[in-house]
Amino acid sequence: MFNFMSRKGITFTLSAVLMMGTLVGCGAKTETNNAAATTAATTAASASAKPTDAPKTELSGTVTASGSSALLPLVKQAATEFMEKNPKVTINVTAGGSGTGIKNVADGTSDIGNSDVEFSAEYKDKGLKDHKVAIAPFALIVNKDVKVDNVTKQQAADIYTGKITNWKEVGGNDAKIVLVHRPDSSGSRTLVKQIILDGKEFTKDGITQENSGAMKTAVVGQSGSIGYVDTPYIDDTLKALKIDGVAFTEDNIKNGTYKLFGVEHMYTKGEPTGAVKAFIEYISNKDFQAKQVRELKFLPADLLGK
Repeated sequence: MFNFMSRKGITFTLSAVLMMGTLVGCGAKTETNNAAATTAATTAASASAKPTDAPKTELSGTVTASGSSALLPLVKQAATEFMEKNPKVTINVTAGGSGTGIKNVADGTSDIGNSDVEFSAEYKDKGLKDHKVAIAPFALIVNKDVKVDNVTKQQAADIYTGKITNWKEVGGNDAKIVLVHRPDSSGSRTLVKQIILDGKEFTKDGITQENSGAMKTAVVGQSGSIGYVDTPYIDDTLKALKIDGVAFTEDNIKNGTYKLFGVEHMYTKGEPTGAVKAFIEYISNKDFQAKQVRELKFLPADLLGK
């Protein structure tokens, strides 16, 4: 009996030991698997996680922009907003005419040259980079006492070349036509010369005003006067003439029936960098184009490409 029980006990003991070994092995395997899974998950998370964005460099410095007085309201508005968002940047905006702006940026006097027209052949090798930022409708404007609402393109050309000198010749009162000009450096003058006068020269009769604001003031204050400005300067103190029966509107510019408009350019010498680049990008941004550009009576730069 004793021998039998001993053998039975030994058998039971060996079974228990083997069972414990199996359990220990399973436990070790489970721990190993858990550790491997944790390591794999950590590695995957690390791989999929985006690296921490490097802190953005705060913009600073001074940006100078000169040139077109037609574009001035838009650039000044953009500058005000941009400086509010970037307090370490100063943007100085002046007029002087498109020709002056192009010359200044080519000479390095200005960071940006604003212009109503493309630069001339003399600047083709100066490394200028064109940034189109808006379309500006222009109009022939007259003092409110002028009893004419429409002129043909030919009549407008004859007025500004000196062939027509009295309003009665185009259906108005018997009154002398007073011509208000812009200087030769003006992009507005160049546009009118190209589009209305077909390249002919202006008569030297009349008075000359240095910028669009002064042009408007002169026409408002001078009886029988005629001038030309882009539409942001037009209000109820003067009258805009139709040309060939067509008024300036967005639709008429798009369909090609109203031709007196300019593409507004901001030129830089080479590719812009830093605050200059950021400022031009701000004006070109779709939100600024859709809201502020239209509110200031310009049209988006991509209008004719749609």
